[in-house]
Order: sequence, then structure tokens, then C-alpha cells
Amino acid sequence: MSESSVTTRTPAPSRAERRRARRDRWRHATVELAAVFTAVATADLVANVVVHGHDGPVLLVASAVALMAAAGFQAWWAHRHPHGAPPPLPAAPPPPTADQAPVETRLWRVRCTVSDSPGSLAAICTALAEVRASIISLQTHPLPDATVDEFLLRAPATLLRAALTEAVAAAGAREIWTDPADAHDLVDVPAHVLGLATRTALDAAELPVALRQLFGRLTVRQFPGRRGEQPAVPSLDGHLMRLAAPGGGQIELSRPHLPFTPTEFARAKALVELDAVLGPRVPKVAARLRVPERDELTVRRADPGDRTAALAMHRRCSTETLRRRYHGPVADAQRYVDHLLDPRHGQTLAVETRDGELVALAHLLWDDDSAELAVLVEDAWQRHGLGLDLLRRMAALAAEAGVATVYAVTQAANTALIGAMQRLDIPLDYQVDEGTLVITAHLSGAAEQLPSPWTTLPGRP
Repeated sequence: MSESSVTTRTPAPSRAERRRARRDRWRHATVELAAVFTAVATADLVANVVVHGHDGPVLLVASAVALMAAAGFQAWWAHRHPHGAPPPLPAAPPPPTADQAPVETRLWRVRCTVSDSPGSLAAICTALAEVRASIISLQTHPLPDATVDEFLLRAPATLLRAALTEAVAAAGAREIWTDPADAHDLVDVPAHVLGLATRTALDAAELPVALRQLFGRLTVRQFPGRRGEQPAVPSLDGHLMRLAAPGGGQIELSRPHLPFTPTEFARAKALVELDAVLGPRVPKVAARLRVPERDELTVRRADPGDRTAALAMHRRCSTETLRRRYHGPVADAQRYVDHLLDPRHGQTLAVETRDGELVALAHLLWDDDSAELAVLVEDAWQRHGLGLDLLRRMAALAAEAGVATVYAVTQAANTALIGAMQRLDIPLDYQVDEGTLVITAHLSGAAEQLPSPWTTLPGRP
């Protein structure tokens, strides 16, 4: 690594300092002149004693011996105490004044590939220092013949992405990827991974969310396995990662803008294996829902054990209610229950009476970076606010999972669902295609308006 010289500019002395320096020079000159006169007088005295005294030669020899002894003592002392007093520390720079505004900064994530040779990382760090980018954290992903370095940087807001990329490229990096970061990236990586593992251990529905939060923007697809089929073999192929899904099938992760590294592949594999070891699990959470003039209801997470009660609710629903929910033949509705109650595909809420009957189901199904909302309310319990209550809770669950948007697919004639979505007080987008209406709700910035998914809310009077 080449060394660079640093020149320190000293500020010009003031007028008072110049006057003080002149007085010091005159004082030093006077002291030196007095020392010269004293030395001359001492030499004249010694010469007179040696020339006119009776013991002059003896005095000269004694003086020589004393001088030699003093020189030897000084050499011995210097050898035993080679370090003198440390030099004074440089003066600290003056603190910024009130009129000096702090420099506005922004966060960047930078990933690049560098050669596995001494000094390559130092060259990247030097290039970042030249553009005044501070390194907050660094991760290294070793490859067979190179290393992938991932930086979290704090740089001046005036630094453009192109200038940052050019500086890193000039230092010898290749395959450079830059992306703006935010405060959520200011987290210790091991602590972040352990937190995601904890969330996955508590709730099987968190696995796709944990994978997305672990690797950023990517697509997560799950393909069901067939009966008697051998488990999928985990594999890594650049931008595509395949893992054996818990319970059979395959999970496919794709990230077109950035290839996966072996380190990321090992992390994803460990997270999926943890989910497979723990098996299907749903947290025991619930809330009360008071409906005027009706029984008190319980809202809780549903699991595969609710299959019998869910099928019984389907049989009590009318054909029109099932058609609005499943957008297809009513006979196919029974086949969806197992998939919807599987926690690995999303989260399902169930509304239960005191007698243990289910009167409503709501589903939050993961779909890449978004999630689909769907609600089914038994005919006898409609128009009591159950649909709106479940939509609010599902939107809150999506916001907690870090999902930016949720959407509902329905028919344009389903005014009940359209009105309930509008009452969420969240920005909505509408898209109509041949009578099918897709309503997209944007949760970014609106999460604070949503109540906790497990608060007790009164029903509509």
C-alpha cells in the first residue's frame, strides 16, 4: 500500500505573539552573552593558578581525570535510560463554532469484489477516505479466488452514486453494487441474524419474511413437493438459490441485481434447517372482540388443527359468499383449506365463538415483496364489522413483518370489501381487469395509524 504525505498548515501568529517572540530572543541573547563572559573569566582564573601555582601539573591531571569520569558517567546513564521525556502532544483542534453547520450525510451500502491479495482492502479504504466516506461496518464474503466486501458507509450528501462507484472502481474493485441505506441497516450483523432466527423459531410464517430481511430485495417462491418425491438438494447458482422446503418441496430465492455468495447460502440454509427441525408452529396469541347483541368473540392465530372447524364454517356459508372469497367454483373451496392453514405460506386469523365454532377467517399470504389479504365471514355474522376488524389486524401484521404493500383481489361488485378497505384510512390504488378488481394498500408511513393486531376492539354497533 502506498504511503501518502500529509502537510499540516500552521496558522499565522498574531501581533501580540510576534512581540512576545522578540522579547524572548533578546532575553536569550543576553543570557548567552553573560555565559560567555563568565566562561572567559573562569578560564583566566584557572590559567593563572596553573602557571603561578606550585601544583599546576597535578591540578591539570586531576581535571582531566574528572572530565573523563564525567564523560563515562554520562555515557552509562544514556545507555541505561535511552528514552527521554515524551514530546508534548499536539494541540487539539478547536471545537466547531456555532456558525459552522454540521455536514449533511447519508448512508450507503456498497458491495464489491476485490482480489485476494495483500493491500487490496487497504486500497479500497483509502479510496473511500479520499471521498470522505466513513466506514461504519464491513462484512467479508470469501470466494475461491477473490473476496466480496460489503460496506455500510456514511458519506456527505453531496457525494453522488456515480462518484462513489468511480472511486471504488479506481481502487481495483469490480462487480460494484451501491444502494442507499437507512437507519435500519445500523445493526450488528450477528445480532440481526439471531433476531431473525428467534422470530422464525416462534412462528413458522416468519421464514419468508426473515429471508427477505436477511438478504434485502429478492423473490421468494415455494414449490410444493409430490408424495414420495425425494427432498430437494440445496444448490447455489449465482443469482439463484434453491433450498429444501420444510415439509417437502423446494424454496427458491432469486436476486437478479446481486449474486449470492457462499456465506449467504450457508446462512439461508441454516435458517431453513432450523425451521424444518422445529416443525409447524403458531404462536398462542389472541384478543377479544365485542359485538353488540351477540356473543363475545375471540380473534386468534389459526393453525392446521382448525381444519375441521374451517370446513364446517364453509358448509354454513352461502354459495355467493364462497364465490366472492375464492373467485371460482364453490366445490374447489374445500381444497384450499390445507394450504391456507399452513403457517409457512402466511398468517391466518380465526374468529371463534364461546362454543368453539369459527365464524370468520382472514388470510395474509406472502407474495414476493407484498402480501395478499383475503377475508371470509359467515353469512350469519356479516354486517357486524368483523371484516373491517380483520383487515386492520392483518394490515398491522403485515406492517410488523416489514411488508410495504398489501392487496386484495375481488370482484368490482363486492362493495362490502371495497368499503372496508377504504375505511382503513391507508393510501389505496385500484386496478380493474375484466371485472376483477385489485386494491393495493400502501403501508409505508401508515403503520403508526394501525392498532396493534392483538388489541381488543369493539365491533360495529
